Amino acid sequence: MSEEVIKKPKRKKSKSQLMASALLDKAYQETIEAKARGEKIGWSTSLFPQEIAETLGLHIVYPENHGAAIAAKKLADPFLQYAEAHDCNNDLCSYAKIDLAYADILDCDASNMPRPDFLLVGNNGCNEITKWFELLSRKYNIPLFMVDMTYNHQDHVTKSRTKYIRAQLEQLITDLCELTGQTWDPDKFAEIMKISTINRNLWEQVADYLAIVPSPISGFDLFNYMGPMVFTRGRTETADVLRQLIAETEENIKNGKSTFPAKEEFRVFWEGIACWPYLSHNLKTLKKYGINVCATAYARAWSLDYTPGDLDSLAAAYSFTSSNNILLEESVRRRKEWNEKFHIDGTIYHVNRACKVMVCQQQELMRQVSEACGGLPYMSFDGDQADYRNFSEAQFEQRIEAFAETMRNRKEALKNG
Repeated sequence: MSEEVIKKPKRKKSKSQLMASALLDKAYQETIEAKARGEKIGWSTSLFPQEIAETLGLHIVYPENHGAAIAAKKLADPFLQYAEAHDCNNDLCSYAKIDLAYADILDCDASNMPRPDFLLVGNNGCNEITKWFELLSRKYNIPLFMVDMTYNHQDHVTKSRTKYIRAQLEQLITDLCELTGQTWDPDKFAEIMKISTINRNLWEQVADYLAIVPSPISGFDLFNYMGPMVFTRGRTETADVLRQLIAETEENIKNGKSTFPAKEEFRVFWEGIACWPYLSHNLKTLKKYGINVCATAYARAWSLDYTPGDLDSLAAAYSFTSSNNILLEESVRRRKEWNEKFHIDGTIYHVNRACKVMVCQQQELMRQVSEACGGLPYMSFDGDQADYRNFSEAQFEQRIEAFAETMRNRKEALKNG
């Protein structure tokens, strides 16, 4: 008689998770409806000043967010195959491959993005994204509006760089008004910035719960709530989602519970983008060894700190939020601060094949962060943000097992003096 395989029921989605999903579905649907009404809709890079489009009432979708969702739902294969059959190399950004294929197909089993009428590009993430959007611009014969977010060679954004970026934002406002027929309202702009700041503060509050030992939430939850911070950061509905999440977390604290599905033995920093096709596998493996991701620079990139109504501070914030746009020394400083605040036992580095700019300095980052934090253990694994073919479950599992042993030995050595 064959043994029956008993599957554990999936954890029921919380109210905040359902609210977050509904909010994203609504945003996609509103964009489709706006397109059907004849309004001009846009595609944007994820770290572009959304406050401007939100102020003008423009409907925007985000191909990076879309690609991550397709990958997480394990729907990427036909898009990856299509892209590579049409001259895209496997080494290209997998978000770009998915989106360039989608631009031809314009249909998927996840949420759909209508054909764009204009493109918004910020190069604070990488330079490849500018080429990706240039291809879209030529394909659709539509305008591309780019803001050059200068690389920062200091530990701050200089006045000259702020002035340079602000001038581009002022020109962007003029150009978008001319293209769409909308009128600029400075008061509404200040209000949108206030809403975004409220959401930023709520997002920081959620992230700061991870400093509690043991944490009342799983760090992977931050990945699941990133969508609204990317997509609808300037809307009050996002605050509703985050306040509900905060209420749920406060209840966990009160009852001594956590959304991390195991006893927390180790607290780690996750370096890099999530490996979306294997998010559940990664969590399952970490859970086996009691490893909770309690800090990540990636999720905090959309936690922009500026003064509402101040265009200079907005310009500086967008130039200084991405780890790809700052000095290695600043990256090390931030991580040392976070490692202390969140009581980190080690760092997991995702060597992301799809994002060369993010991983090009990882080897040196590993060394310097470990040294700055008194020999903090670290490990790396090979993966991809969206291309499932560039990840090995066996490699990840073997390295996590060894990593857990390394952290355990260090903890015991520190305990014994």
